[in-house]
This record gives sequence, C-alpha cells and structure tokens, in this order.
Amino acid sequence: MKKWVATVLSAVMVMSMLAGCGSKGETADVVVVGAGGAGLSAAVKATEDGAKVIVLEKMPMVGGNTTRATGGLNAAGTKQQIEKGIKDSQQLFFEDTMKGGYDKNNPDLVQVLTTNAKGSVEWLEGFGADLSDVGRMAGASVNRTHRPTGGAAVGSHIASVLDKTAKAKGIDVRTRNELTEIVTDKDGNVTGVKAKDKEGKEYTINAKAVVLATGGFSANQDMVMKYKPELKGFATTNHPGATGEVMDMANKLGAGLVDISEIQTHPTVVPDKGVMVTEAVRGNGAILLNKEGKRFVNELLTRDVVSKAILEQKDGRAFLFFDKGMRDSLKATEEYFNMSLVAEADSVEALAEKLNVDKAVMSESVKEYNGLVKAGKDSQFERADLPRELNKGPYYAIEVTPAVHHTMGGLKINTDAQVLKEDGTIMKGLFAAGEVTGGVHGGNRLGGNALADIITFGKIAGTNAAKLVKS
Repeated sequence: MKKWVATVLSAVMVMSMLAGCGSKGETADVVVVGAGGAGLSAAVKATEDGAKVIVLEKMPMVGGNTTRATGGLNAAGTKQQIEKGIKDSQQLFFEDTMKGGYDKNNPDLVQVLTTNAKGSVEWLEGFGADLSDVGRMAGASVNRTHRPTGGAAVGSHIASVLDKTAKAKGIDVRTRNELTEIVTDKDGNVTGVKAKDKEGKEYTINAKAVVLATGGFSANQDMVMKYKPELKGFATTNHPGATGEVMDMANKLGAGLVDISEIQTHPTVVPDKGVMVTEAVRGNGAILLNKEGKRFVNELLTRDVVSKAILEQKDGRAFLFFDKGMRDSLKATEEYFNMSLVAEADSVEALAEKLNVDKAVMSESVKEYNGLVKAGKDSQFERADLPRELNKGPYYAIEVTPAVHHTMGGLKINTDAQVLKEDGTIMKGLFAAGEVTGGVHGGNRLGGNALADIITFGKIAGTNAAKLVKS
C-alpha cells in the first residue's frame, strides 16, 4: 500500500512539474517586439494573413515615437494628391529620398518605400484613418505629406487607429513586457523569445517568426555618443524607451548593422523642453530668424543643413516666426499654444521687443520676406516653396535649437524585411521594420518618410512573417 501511495505521489509531482513548465512556455506563430507604428502595422498585417500574433511592448502604453510624429506620411500618386491637382510620381519621390539621404540609402529599399507608400495610405484609410490633407516637408519637390484634416498632428492619430484595429482583431498586446532574449536553435534560426512580464517574471514564447520593431536609440546618450561623439550633451525629441538594446541584442547574434553613425538632429526643438516643433510649420510658411532678427537660411533645406545653420547663430538658437494666417492653416500648431511655448504680440515690433530683438532689423526682415513671396522668388536663400506672406496679426515666435531626433542606421534588412547577417545571408525567422533598421534613409531622413517607412515595412514584415509560418 505504502509503495502504491509513493508511486502515485511521485506521478502527481511529475505532472505538477510538467504543468509548471507548460505555464512558462507559450506558443505563437509570430512575436512582434515593439508596439509603435511599425510593430502594430506588422501585427495587424500578420493577423490579417492568418497568423496568431503576440506583441510585446516594454513601455506602459503603445505608440512609441509614432505618437510624437506631427508632420505627416509621405506618399506619391495618391487620390488626395490627384484631387488637389498635385503632380507627383513615385520616381520623383524616389529621387527626392535618395538625394535627401546623400545617395547613401539602399536604393532597393527606397524603391520599395516609394512604390508602396501609396498603398500604406490606402491601408490606413481602410481602418478609418484621416489622411486627407496634403502638405510639404523639407527636401520634397512637391506636396506629398499626408495628414489629418486641417494639418492636425498625424502620429497620435495613426497610433490610435492601429491600436483600435489591433484590439478589434483580438491581437494579444502586452504592455510592460520586455524582451530579454531572442531564442535561436543550433543552426542560428530564430525560434522564439524570452521575455519578462510586468511583475518581473521570465517566460518563453516559442514562435516561427519574430519581428523586431523597437525603434532607434536617440534616447540612449551613451549609444549616441558611441557612434557620433560630437552629439554629446544634445537633448532628444524621442520618448524614453528609444534606447536601442534590442538592436544590440540582434547584432550580438550575428545581425548586420548599416549606416550606424548616421544620426539626425531635428532643427526646431524647444530648448530645455524636448518638444519638437513639426517641420510642417515651416512647410506651411514660417521662417527662421536669429537673435539679431535676421533671416539666415532656406527653411526647407534638409534637417541636417538647417540644424547646422542654427548652431552657427548666436547661442546656437533661433526663432521660428509666423502669423495668424499660418496658424490657421495648420491645426497641429495649437499644441504649442496649449503648452505655452509661443510668444505673441499684435505687431512685429512688439514681438521683437518681447524677444529682446532689434525691432527695426526684425521688422525689415519680415517685410523683405513678404516682398519675396509677392514676387514669387526667394532671391535671398532660394526657398522654392513660398506659400504665404506673413502679414496677418497677431504674430508669433517659438525659440528653437537642434536636438537628436532620428537614428538612420540600424539592423541590415532586405526588401522582404528579413534581417541579414554581415555577409548578407538571411537570419531565418527574424524580421525587422522601422527605426530599428538601417538603409532606407541613408545619411539624412526626409520629414514625412519615417511614417511612410514604419507603415510600409511594418506591413511587409507582417506579411512575410505570416508567410514563413504557413510554409
């Protein structure tokens, strides 16, 4: 009898141990790491294609840097452009992107981006996104930056649309769950992940495909300095989770890196606040004045050029100047008023006094600019797009300086969003999309291309991850 009881107890203990092991090991078709725009796009698309998806997000909320994007999503040949009489082409979009990146971009990736961005706009609209307004960002030959009605902030809108879509599709999105390891087999194929939940407990998810969509490393000052020491002490526009450890994790497993020292500063960030003023403000007509009250640069040159021009001015700062006409043209501007970042006055002279700038110089600069707009040609700095005179009071100014904004370099991928080793061979089972990758933007990213990148390559990663599962 005692022997029988011992045998039963032993069996129960074994079963209990097996049950415990089973509770720690889960299974999914696809694991997506990161719940920003790229990650949510990948998760939604993989689910559409029949995969069971789990999304891990280390931060307490979804959205990542996508929620901070205010400018828009670049795409060519859209119905919005056609309705507005805007003549554009995917070839021109390609040429602008390559030129903006100083031809350091991977042309195959750029071709995919510029060809498929139109479809990304249509895909988002299918979930209820409003991308009806079209404006221009620096480096673009024509208006191709899609955003909500009236030029409202686009990133938070897209993140919200994707979040609601993920919930409607029943996707398992886990916030405050952090990746701790990418699991591989003896041949180096990715077979899942290890993660830590919000209570700090570790668990494993076995999966046939993993998509990395964790963003860049602009919020990691040590990593920024490692690759670009001259940016020591720069503030960042990024959310605090953009720290790059997943990129390092993949690199240690053999994933290749590309363009890793290409780090972009955004020229118009409010000093000591870390608040980025969208490029769309300049695109809709605002100008830059230095502390002497003089205009000093073509405001629509690429971000690196404008950043350098500002840093060459007194104190490395400038004023973004605009009027009520510009404010009324761009709803996204209201955010800066709500945050009390804007100086305002009924006349240019009164505003100059508030800013401690020479009234006569600033007044003459604005008058001269308005004359250039009226003439239709910027003989000062050759700004091609002159949308409006700045002559409708009240008048406004926001003090700005450059800050670290975007890391163009990252994991090496191919046009199917598969992660590549240094030698160009595929890391089977591992995909990546968005700012964690490199190659798309080259030496400088054009405004409006980040959202085009994360949605387009997020979809591609989701599609191909689901395809791998089926195969």
